[in-house]
Amino acid sequence: MKFLDLAKVYIRSGSGGAGCVSFRREKYIEFGGPDGGDGGDGGSVWAEAVDGLNTLIDFRYQQHFFADNGRPGMGRQKTGASGSDIVLRVPVGTEILDEDEETVIADMTEVGQRVELARGGNGGWGNLRFKTSTNQAPRRANPGQEGVERTIWLRLKLIADVGLLGLPNAGKSTFLAATSNARPKIADYPFTTLHPNLGVVGVDNVEFVVADIPGLIEGASEGRGLGDLFLGHVERCAVLLHLVDGSSGDPVADYETIVDEIAAYGAGLSDKPRVTVLNKIDTLDAEERAFLREELEAASGGPVMLMSAVSGEGVNEVLRALRGHIDAGRLRERATPEEETPWQP
Repeated sequence: MKFLDLAKVYIRSGSGGAGCVSFRREKYIEFGGPDGGDGGDGGSVWAEAVDGLNTLIDFRYQQHFFADNGRPGMGRQKTGASGSDIVLRVPVGTEILDEDEETVIADMTEVGQRVELARGGNGGWGNLRFKTSTNQAPRRANPGQEGVERTIWLRLKLIADVGLLGLPNAGKSTFLAATSNARPKIADYPFTTLHPNLGVVGVDNVEFVVADIPGLIEGASEGRGLGDLFLGHVERCAVLLHLVDGSSGDPVADYETIVDEIAAYGAGLSDKPRVTVLNKIDTLDAEERAFLREELEAASGGPVMLMSAVSGEGVNEVLRALRGHIDAGRLRERATPEEETPWQP
């Protein structure tokens, strides 16, 4: 399935049906009076967060969503049928923005959450509604209220507990593949990851969700490389995991590049808890590990952990450090496999 995290959608609620001008005409009833019914209400446009979706790809092939109009009223005091509502089913974590792409209409963060995007028009009154003691044969009825037409943007921000940051080829996808059942593409060239990946990671009988996004490079905030288009997917994370390639020529410069880019992006990413890890230590000897760790700690002003996603060295320690920054309410108990009972005839 292709990944899409931004979509432009045109919606329109249904117009209300017109009221009816009608008079009762029956044999032996001399003064039947007005009996025109009301028009039906127009259908509304709703958005609902559903489980099982992690992309907006469905909105690439259909961008127009129009609710049904209400039916007009009829004689014999018959009210017109109301138009059917239409529901936009979106993944959890979708932000609904106005046409200016800045005003947030709704933030769909829970399964089953519903929000009305465009209310249907009210049905018009029939002439029965206008009958009074001084006007017993009204010949007027109201037209239905027009529907609402608007343009909205859907922006998906994946809901994860941990967000991976780093330059291309820092080992983010390798870490996700080594700690979860996710199978992101891994290769020895930059920008292997072209869209975000999610993986469920378990440690000490609890699970949490890790999001891997395409790597950042210097100038990403200005559109270089893949830019910072995917940084929105780590805005909701509780903690950031910053992986630094220990086999690169200058890990300190690599670290500062990522720090500068997330500071330029804003959205509070710089203020989030961050675990800094020197990755690929399987390519370093003990002296190089100690030297690079000391250099990174001086640059970051905090502790730096050592890890190799390939060999597994230090991986559990990193996972436990991440778990310490995640609220207990976001953690899930790890499912334990049921014990197999011997087969009996």
